[in-house]
Amino acid sequence: MAEGKNSLGNFGYSTTPSFSGLPTFFGQPYTQDLQNVDIAVSGVPFDCATSNRPGTRFGPRGIREASLLQIHEPPYGWDLDAFSDYKIIDYGDVQIDYGDVRGFPQRLQNHVGRILEQNVTSLVLGGDHYITYPILKAHAEIHGRMSLLQFDAHSDTWKANEPTDIDHGTMLYHAINEGLIDPGSSVQVGIRTTNQESMGMNIIDSFEVHEKGTQFVADMIREILGNNPTYLTFDIDSLDPAYAPGTGTPVWGGLTPIQVAVILRKIMGINVIGMDVVEVSPPYDTSGITSVAGAHVAVDLICLWASGK
Repeated sequence: MAEGKNSLGNFGYSTTPSFSGLPTFFGQPYTQDLQNVDIAVSGVPFDCATSNRPGTRFGPRGIREASLLQIHEPPYGWDLDAFSDYKIIDYGDVQIDYGDVRGFPQRLQNHVGRILEQNVTSLVLGGDHYITYPILKAHAEIHGRMSLLQFDAHSDTWKANEPTDIDHGTMLYHAINEGLIDPGSSVQVGIRTTNQESMGMNIIDSFEVHEKGTQFVADMIREILGNNPTYLTFDIDSLDPAYAPGTGTPVWGGLTPIQVAVILRKIMGINVIGMDVVEVSPPYDTSGITSVAGAHVAVDLICLWASGK
């Protein structure tokens, strides 16, 4: 926990209008200095692994800009104040060389690894969902085999054609085969597309969420994860397209924002070691509501992380 308050005001919140200044995440300071930092927020503007509509390369910018709508007060519904009690910075974006797509995974792994080596927690704003794979590699070097909590419309465990495939639907196939995550103590929430191979992951599909309710989901998540070190990945397409149309592969019948908000608050105290929000695609988000949803989720993930400290 950082000493004192953030540099933005008495309680870590901005006193300037949300429409002025640099659009950093939640108005937090942009810096590459990790000293005494608790959470470093990085953008990964990468969408070369998408299988449908591109555009998530603009996701980090969209989420950052939408987060500025929230910068004047603590997040609602949490019995803690993460932005006062912890030092959170905007660490900038991973450098992308679109002439060297094959070199991207290692660059991302190195970027996150530098953060983790300083005992700083990483929150990543994507970008398509492939980015979770190199991020998991970086976390496994520090934490070993982890549990995974995944909110998603898709399982992302499709069998890869080649070990080096860069595909946003196969990254968990690789992660499980390489022992980065333990599927038996991992859970996917909101799934509503067909895939015969679950790779041993526990699944709470969208039907169960709607039919059995948020308390059931939260209880199942707690039972499956226990106190294991858990990486949390949130694909914005877990939300119904009515609330998140700006994404590459929208699927009807998804979760509502209030269901997600309630579930996250009901699992306070789980051992979150890293997190990401992915698949926000502003070009398909003419009203900006998907970026707003992504920003709210990102802030809630920070609060969930803080609740386990």
